[in-house]
Formats: sequence, structure tokens, C-alpha cells
Amino acid sequence: MTTKDGIRTRLAMLTKAGNFFKSLPCCAAGLFLGIATVAGCSGGGSGNTGGGGTPPAQPAATPTIATTAAQNGAVIVTLSDATSGATIYYTTDGTTPTQSSPQYIAPFLVASNLTVNAMASDAPTYLNSAVATQVFSANIASGTLVWSDEFTNTGAGSSAYGQPNPSTWTYDTGTDCCGNSELETYCAWGSTTSSCNPSNPNAYVGATDGYLHVVAENPSGTVYTSGRLKSQGLFSFQYGRIEARMMLPESQGMWPAFWLLGNNITINPWPACGESDIMEHIDGSNPPINGTGPGYDWVQSSVHGTNLNGGAPFTATGFSAAAWHTYGMIWTKGQVQFYIDDPTNIYETFTPTSITGTWPFDQGPMFIILNLAVGGTWPGSPNGTTVFPSTMLVDYVRIYSN
Repeated sequence: MTTKDGIRTRLAMLTKAGNFFKSLPCCAAGLFLGIATVAGCSGGGSGNTGGGGTPPAQPAATPTIATTAAQNGAVIVTLSDATSGATIYYTTDGTTPTQSSPQYIAPFLVASNLTVNAMASDAPTYLNSAVATQVFSANIASGTLVWSDEFTNTGAGSSAYGQPNPSTWTYDTGTDCCGNSELETYCAWGSTTSSCNPSNPNAYVGATDGYLHVVAENPSGTVYTSGRLKSQGLFSFQYGRIEARMMLPESQGMWPAFWLLGNNITINPWPACGESDIMEHIDGSNPPINGTGPGYDWVQSSVHGTNLNGGAPFTATGFSAAAWHTYGMIWTKGQVQFYIDDPTNIYETFTPTSITGTWPFDQGPMFIILNLAVGGTWPGSPNGTTVFPSTMLVDYVRIYSN
């Protein structure tokens, strides 16, 4: 073989080998050649910007803590985050939030000295954000009015009907929307759904009397309409004293209620979210307890959670729910108490040790519900004695610090 032929042969061999190495993954080629490290070989590792690897996850945006004034130094706190889809976790005891902390669901009332810490996360796309912190030191005395709806807002509508404050109240809607085999169709403000009449609303603020009217109607046959207002997603609170001054309908099949559900019902369905019934009422013609003594006008407070149920009727002689009364709840950590007319007139107290089941009332804020059901599994159906329209009147809903 001539020298030129030998050179050509060796060049051909090197070219073939180069093509072979090009066909191998870079790490395999490096090992074949005895190279300890090949830059960019780790597919998506640090420093690989041109090999198509996935960049490392970035932290979510730090949450924003905003406040609006409530009353007498209290504020309503709203948490938000610029990272689309991120979940906000927060604490109010000064600890650092984690993905095991309560999730932010809705604006909540702050009426005590505390620190709100909040972080956002959207794993695995976004890592935990930095923690946002705000200290609240209003030094509000116990028993101070910190939030209320006095139902003086007349909003849109005719001279007779005012819209309940839309920044506080939204609505459950539909026929038997919420269980209990109820008969009514719940109508929102302005609803034109079948059976609902926007010119004759089922929930409105009286322009002249300043009361919230929740009205059950019987527009035809066995068709019934009514209203169910709730502050879900708009306003919530944890701990304090809440009360409403109310006048209730007494007819057979009427089921008015003033109650609370946990904000976290969207992630911990009922009953795990907790339910606190400050007032439920059914027909005023109840027989004597155990067949002895006078009859009573049934009003009851109760609590519900996972495997947790408790409540007994208020049975004061001569009590009439058709008169004005104040129905209230005193809520502190580890305790729920109910009263009528006076906070010292407590007739039921519940604690985690006084009742079996999973205690749900320290896991986060709750929202308010005011409704008038028709029929259902407890009061039974209307009959020939039932009065339509029947109206639940609410003078105010108030929350005090404790």
C-alpha cells in the first residue's frame, strides 16, 4: 500500500468512527471515548439551555394581602396571587404557612391582634412562593361591634324593593338545590328562571322599613319559590359573637334558618366542613315534651361535623317565634355557645370533649346563610293552613369581637 493509500484509508476509518459517535447519545459517546464528563450530557440539568431540557420550576408569585375597613378598627382581609392557578395557604398564629396550612377561600374578618402569613404554590409547576406577612394590632375591646349588615342598602329596584348588598350576599338557586327534599325553587335577585319573578323578588330589602324580607310564595299548584342568601366567597369570619334579630313565619311547612358553613366546603364537603345552626324553626304547634307540661314553639340551635351532631330545642314557656327575637352564637376556640335575646341567656354549649365526632369549628372561617325553606324532611309539606306569602324578616346581622 502506498503512503497516499494509507492516508486515505485512515481518513476513511476516522470519518466512519465519527459518524458512529454522532449516532450515540452524548453520554454513551463520552463513555466510549473514556471521557469522564461531557458538557450538556445530563439532559435538562443545570446549564443545558440548548438541548431541549425542562427548565427548573420557579417560585409562585408572593401573595398580596389587601384590607378593607369593617367597623371600629376591624378589617376584611383579601389574599390574592398573580400566579394563575396557584393555591394560597395562610396562617394567623404567626407560624410559617405550608401546604398543610388552611387554604385561602374567601375574604375574612380580622378583629383581633394577629399576624397573617401567606404563601402561594402550584406544584409541580411552581414552587412555594416567598411568605407575605401583615401584622394587625387594632387592640379592639371584647364586645365591640366589628361588622354588620343593617339592611339599609336599597340598591337597584323599584321603590318597594331594594337589592341585598351584592358585596356581601349571593344566592343558592334551583329546585331542591341543597338537599332535605325541600319543595321550593330558590330564586336569586333579578332571576327570570321559571317560577321566579324579578318584579316580585323572594329576597329584598324593604325600602321603607329597612328589613331584609325573605319570602316564600306559592305562585301556582304545588310550585313554591323562596330565597336563600349566603355570604359564601364574599365574606367570612372565625371566632366572635354573631347574632341576628328576626321575626319568623309560623305556618306548617315553613323552615326558616340562620346558620354557618365552613369556607372549606369546596375542598372538605359537608359535613367535614362543619355546620353551625344558630336558629332553625318549624311550625309553632309542637306537643309538650314527654307528653307533660305546656307545648312549645320549636326553635333549635345545633352543630354538625363528621360523626358529630348535637342540638336540642329552646323550650321556654310563652316563647313565640312570630315575635321579634335575637338569635346568637358565641364562638371561641374550642367552644360554641348559643343564646336567644341576651348573650347571657346561653342555652346550649358544645366543646370537642362534650360531643363525639370530629370537631370542625377551629379549622378556619365560616360563611353566613339566611334562608326560608318550604317543606322538606323535617317540617313536612305545606297544607291547607299554610299561609302564602310567608315572610322571614331580618332586622340586622351583627358580629362582635370576643
